[in-house]
Amino acid sequence: MPILQQFGSLTRRRLYYSVAEDGPLAPPAEAEKDAATTTAAPSETDPQAQAQSPQVATAPAEVDEARQELARHYARQRQMLSLINLGISAVVIVVLLFTGLNFALRDALGGVSAWSPVWGWQPLKITAYFGVLFAVSFVLGLPLGFYGGYTLPRRYGLSTQSLHGWLIDQVKELALSLAFEVVAVEALYALLAAAPLTWWLWAGGLALLVTVVLANLAPILILPLFYKLTPLPEGDVRERLLALAHQARTRVRGAYSMNMSARTTAANAMVMGLGNTRRIVLGDTLLDRYTPDEIEVVVAHELGHQVHRDIPKLIAVQTIVMLGGLYVVNVALHTVVSRVPGYHGLNDSATMPLIAAALGVFGLVTLPLVNGFSRWVEHQADVYALESTGKADAFIGAMTRLANQNLSELNPSSIVEFLLYNHPSIGKRLAYARRYAKAHHQEDAQQL
Repeated sequence: MPILQQFGSLTRRRLYYSVAEDGPLAPPAEAEKDAATTTAAPSETDPQAQAQSPQVATAPAEVDEARQELARHYARQRQMLSLINLGISAVVIVVLLFTGLNFALRDALGGVSAWSPVWGWQPLKITAYFGVLFAVSFVLGLPLGFYGGYTLPRRYGLSTQSLHGWLIDQVKELALSLAFEVVAVEALYALLAAAPLTWWLWAGGLALLVTVVLANLAPILILPLFYKLTPLPEGDVRERLLALAHQARTRVRGAYSMNMSARTTAANAMVMGLGNTRRIVLGDTLLDRYTPDEIEVVVAHELGHQVHRDIPKLIAVQTIVMLGGLYVVNVALHTVVSRVPGYHGLNDSATMPLIAAALGVFGLVTLPLVNGFSRWVEHQADVYALESTGKADAFIGAMTRLANQNLSELNPSSIVEFLLYNHPSIGKRLAYARRYAKAHHQEDAQQL
């Protein structure tokens, strides 16, 4: 629960599309949920037994009502954890802002070197202040992080990791997050010192540049830190995927399997990277549990994003939203710093809680708008998958298996979907595919 997670969000973006719903308020590391069939009747009293990953099935996929009941419980618990997390963050920021602790912390760190290379920017003091807040956030977030990230997924059969493996991943994520956010915070405060009136424009441009670079490098620098990528062997599936890419006029560096089974029973697929790093990536838990036709429509969905240029669109939309957020921060800073005694200027480290509060509120307000755009984009990719393959039955089968395996709720409440979902609900995706299939069957009948 980093209090200042908003700082990292200035440049951290969704760097790829995937067929699976990221889930309500789920961080990137948790965005792995989709795939399956059915297995023996689960225990009605043990969630973990009920949630065990289904195995390969040759029969048509059907919605497993027992797993849907689990999916509803799982979704409610994750949403409650997210609300609690948000509440804790809000309380901490309010306490810092309205008790003067933000000034007290700055003064307590007065012994830190005031070295200023340029413009009055004091990087050592900024890092020290941020480090304290990051540490406090990390400690406060440990119980919920452990329960939501390790205990709950294991209870529902979605995690296959040992505690040791999970802790190693957490250390990696912590190191990446800390390094990234320190750089982001330092850049932000350097711009505040150098250009107090236009810093937000410069910050937006810098964040856009970093986003594009990360989108290009993520498949070769970041993903391999957590997953092993293996080129798909020669065969029917690989040939189908490369043919789909050719049909979509999308150049890819190959098709790869990702060892998701080392961490989860869930599955996912994505086309990630830009230019010379773009590649098709499939979870091994998808490859070994879906028919070739189902795999084909899943990848067709991913390639639909490439055909529609959805990644540049999303980056553009999020850049505009981010600039709006930075402008709100700019107004808040100039207003509060000029009226509240105690601040030493816009680039005073004591403004960190104020910036986090402004970004957090703006992010909550605009989240439904960004998610709404994302749902529209995902629907268009579904349409492309159906039209480019003509395999509506395979699409319905794939979506059904995804709902079963990943405990994806078919029909969440409308308000939850509107606020939190960046994909259409599985229920809506299935309904559209059935309407599509019915319409085309009628067309075929008329032609006969």
